[in-house]
Amino acid sequence: MAESTQRGVRWTVFGVLLFMLVVVVSFIHRVGEPRLMSLAETRANGLFLFDTPRDPGAFSLMDHHGTPFTRDALTNRWTLIFFGFTHCPDICPTTLAELAELKAQLVDTEANDLQVVMLTVDPARDTPARLADYVPYFHPDFLGVTGEFADILSVAQRLNAPFRKVSEPNGGYQMEHSANVMLMNPRGDYHGFFRAPLDIPKMRVTLRSTQYLWEH
Repeated sequence: MAESTQRGVRWTVFGVLLFMLVVVVSFIHRVGEPRLMSLAETRANGLFLFDTPRDPGAFSLMDHHGTPFTRDALTNRWTLIFFGFTHCPDICPTTLAELAELKAQLVDTEANDLQVVMLTVDPARDTPARLADYVPYFHPDFLGVTGEFADILSVAQRLNAPFRKVSEPNGGYQMEHSANVMLMNPRGDYHGFFRAPLDIPKMRVTLRSTQYLWEH
């Protein structure tokens, strides 16, 4: 075979290999990117976004480490806030377990950049110590937050999360509360909410789409 022919074959093989490499890299890149959703798809998947994210205003609470929890604690990362209480018999442990599953399904920086907070609606019983025993059981990174009743009520009203105390015949009480999960963006604004009951696979792809669109 003439040298010029051999050279042509080598360049042809090189070109084919280069083309295949470009195709593979492009495919991997597309697979890694989130699937972008329209607002209608987002809502169908259970996430209701606001046309304009809402400023929750200033507040002063405390997490289960005894550290002040203010609006600054919501900045520079996405946050999911669930209103619940440690004596809850069903909705709260189920929701926290589902949010732990969501956290496990996210990858690398996505998981690290997502904060999950359970804000108690029962501060009389849910002290920081009680929350420290309860909330991290579901995931070590989860935060339990408490505070004065009036301060919690104020935050709940601003995030459209109604709750009330319900007395029981034995003299005890339970708390009725919203099971929705609030989504706060890295500016600390109320971005929208996931409607209960949660569907974790849908929640994951919808959250990734929302984060990508907000950041780009």
